[in-house]
Amino acid sequence: MSSVKIFSGSASKYLSERIAASYGKPLGDVELQKFSDGELSPYFTESIRGHHVFLIQSTFPPADNIMELLLMIDAARRASAYKVTLVVPYFGYARQDRKDKPRVAIGAKMLANIFEAAGADRIVTCDLHAGQIQGFFNIPVDHMDASAIFVPYLQESITPDTIFASPDVGGTARARKYAKHFQLDMVVCDKQRKKANEIDSMQVIGDVEGKDVIIFDDLVDTAGTLCKAADMLKDKGAKSVRAIITHPVLSGKAYENIANSTLDELITTDTLPLKEKSDKIKVLSVADMFAKAIRKIHDNESISSLFI
Repeated sequence: MSSVKIFSGSASKYLSERIAASYGKPLGDVELQKFSDGELSPYFTESIRGHHVFLIQSTFPPADNIMELLLMIDAARRASAYKVTLVVPYFGYARQDRKDKPRVAIGAKMLANIFEAAGADRIVTCDLHAGQIQGFFNIPVDHMDASAIFVPYLQESITPDTIFASPDVGGTARARKYAKHFQLDMVVCDKQRKKANEIDSMQVIGDVEGKDVIIFDDLVDTAGTLCKAADMLKDKGAKSVRAIITHPVLSGKAYENIANSTLDELITTDTLPLKEKSDKIKVLSVADMFAKAIRKIHDNESISSLFI
């Protein structure tokens, strides 16, 4: 059987090192050359002929991160790798999963096509913005669920006064999953947008008086929705408001918004690197989960044991 070799793109090296350490194997050596105009040229400095190659890179901006991953796929294919599996902890462009207005691109589908065309055999990712994005691929997709990390963390802090919340109607399935697991109630924050990253109005559907509220979402970008939801929940009588977010995109004034909000704590993962430190933000690592997934995929075992 082919042996595993794990490589990282430059943007996710901080996480790849943790995944490789958890797997019990050193991270493979890949060097990234840059021409003076910024053109990328990655190359593997060790033989990967006949090996099962795992390439780790989240596809967040700048677009060079995507281009680097594509060039690594092509280089691995041309170096006679047995298989090329992508580990994309944060799948960027997943918010562009449909035509919500005329004459727009479906970015998630386009990325799926590009990864397949480049030669990827499989993709492993976590908490896609919309689960149906798995269907955009014609190769196997292992869609990891961060609840395997969040549920054990929450176990000790859950009380009869805890209630779960979705920051919008679209995220109710996510919050309901946790509510069902812990056998607790949930509420929904219904929002209306004028345009992206700008909320027009919001209201709470449900009673949070005297409750410890935990908001669930897949990603936080400018944190405008999250902070407005926290402020509104506190106005409605909530004792505390925490948030569980898988992907900390945190762009624009996100850190400032979180610091100035009534949000008590933001619990997230390291699928993306934090740009700043904040006393309100706690980071849990996905490294062990992905390392276990890599082992099971290579050994052709089921990964269902990794789900709650």
